Amino acid sequence: MAAEIEPISQRYAEKIGVDRDDTWFLLKLQEEIGELTQAFLMRSGRARTKGRTAEELDAGFREELADVLCHVILMAHHHGVDLEAEVERKWLAWKP
Repeated sequence: MAAEIEPISQRYAEKIGVDRDDTWFLLKLQEEIGELTQAFLMRSGRARTKGRTAEELDAGFREELADVLCHVILMAHHHGVDLEAEVERKWLAWKP
């Protein structure tokens, strides 16, 4: 997935004039987690829905999950981390 989303992130950064350095990757991920939190709170009735329907709230929640996942993948790629190998080592090692 990194090979597919990396060029999209590069174009976005070029368009808005952002240097995607170590700090940017971390702060962008944090921003996306904040947006996911807001979407979750709205969807679960713990925040204003801003007039959105239940379907729109569900769609927003799914979109923010995708954003967080993509930014985790981008950050890993930037730092040369093989996420698949790390998931295998850290999580899947516990499979029965």
